[in-house]
Amino acid sequence: MFTGIVEELGQITAVETLDDACRFRLRGPVVTQGAKHGDSIAVNGVCLTVVDHEGDEFTADVMAETLNRSSLGALAVGTRVNLERPMAVGERLGGHIVQGHVDGTGEILERKPSEHWEIVKISLPADLTRYVVEKGSITVDGISLTVVDAGPDYFTVSLIPTTLALTTLGHKGPGDPVNLEVDVIAKYVERMLGDRAQGDRVQGVDR
Repeated sequence: MFTGIVEELGQITAVETLDDACRFRLRGPVVTQGAKHGDSIAVNGVCLTVVDHEGDEFTADVMAETLNRSSLGALAVGTRVNLERPMAVGERLGGHIVQGHVDGTGEILERKPSEHWEIVKISLPADLTRYVVEKGSITVDGISLTVVDAGPDYFTVSLIPTTLALTTLGHKGPGDPVNLEVDVIAKYVERMLGDRAQGDRVQGVDR
């Protein structure tokens, strides 16, 4: 479980392409502190498992399903990535509940800078629009953000200088892909209401 508060901007140092997977080596001095085999680290919002680590670098394997559902397949040596370790029990939940399970990818459509912040417009897959609401939470490349405007096929977020300086969103431009994870609570509510409605239909109850 993560919070969407990026700990550091890491970097891909090696990429090994396998038959149906990919192995990344990443540099992250902060997230590798105390890291061990089997630990989880979120990379651009995708929960990956540490295979091994040495110094300030760690290795993680990415299966085909993850490559197909996220933007990790586009990573190359030198690419900067957002890194976050799992939330420790008892710590403050600075962002929102993030699983590290990407629901789909979007694309940066435009950026509108202002004096103290920047508005970024991102495309939204049709099957995710029902989970995105104005002032709700969404995870973009592992960053917990608040939705400013929720359109039929897009949403916007407002980025403060700290987010621009310390995450990938400070470096990406129109056309670049981003990983999206919607609020898991919305998905659970939808499922429970759907099951209840189905049960009522089976019992012949009209609510």
